[in-house]
Amino acid sequence: MRLITLLLFSATLVKAQSSEPLKLEKKIELPDVQGRIDHMSIDVKGQRLFVSALGNNTLEVIDLKTGKRANTISGLGEPQGTLYVASDDRLYVASSKDGTVKIFDGSSLKLLKTVDYGDDADNLRYDAARKRVYVGYGSGALGELDVAGQKIAEIELGSHPESFQLERNSPRIYVNLPKSKKIAVLDRETQKVLTSWGTGISFNNYAMALDEADHLLFVVTRIPARLLVLDTHSGKIVQKLSAVGDCDDVFYDQARKRIYASGGEGAISVFEQGDPDHYREIVRMQTVKGARTSFFSPDLDRLYLAVRRQGSAPAMIQVFEMSH
Repeated sequence: MRLITLLLFSATLVKAQSSEPLKLEKKIELPDVQGRIDHMSIDVKGQRLFVSALGNNTLEVIDLKTGKRANTISGLGEPQGTLYVASDDRLYVASSKDGTVKIFDGSSLKLLKTVDYGDDADNLRYDAARKRVYVGYGSGALGELDVAGQKIAEIELGSHPESFQLERNSPRIYVNLPKSKKIAVLDRETQKVLTSWGTGISFNNYAMALDEADHLLFVVTRIPARLLVLDTHSGKIVQKLSAVGDCDDVFYDQARKRIYASGGEGAISVFEQGDPDHYREIVRMQTVKGARTSFFSPDLDRLYLAVRRQGSAPAMIQVFEMSH
């Protein structure tokens, strides 16, 4: 029976690998963009991709219909996080150097407001039900804003927050705290930390994704390079898997029950679910060394990978289509 099970697993793995879960569709060059590229956001209706060009101090706006850059917002202080809110046609950009969140009109890209957080404004997330924007910043806090940029609350964390995820059907927020080697669990209604979970002997937990329906949290660590699958009821790590190195973004594809993790090692790890407690890496697709940030759009069914300039090769966004 064990031999039959092993053969079935192997056959499934070969089939999954041969189906090419990701296929490079196009490359969108950004010839004058220098340095590191950080996180992205998307305007689905307008088919625009917003790219935080941290090392270039710009936000690049890409027209996905034409496959070309449409605009650039310059003069930013090392932008890290960007967030487009379609309901209000607002674009938010968080910058590490000056610690600000800048709010732009989504159509004209005119600056509307600057919200000061003092230091290292980073990842941004949106709570559509409550119409709130959240930003991780400084030596350890999560800031809450309304869509107009009015500060609502600040939740102290004691350590700089990296990626975080909001549950839609509960007030919980899960926050990666790599310097503390923990994942904090917050209540956004009471603005308090409920508990925290350790990452064991896995460190540098930067990237995070959430499968709310199956009550699973996916955290990718860098030392060692591992995917941790956690039960959100208990915080227990139910599975550990080898993953791409130097990962900075991970996404959950609910339709296919897959996970995409991009890493600076120069690859994308694709994991597939066997059942809610068991995943396996079906392919580690080679990309470009240093390309560690990405963005998955379930609406457009595409994964966008940011590739920084290297030598004579220009910076670019590689666009991957998904297989079924």
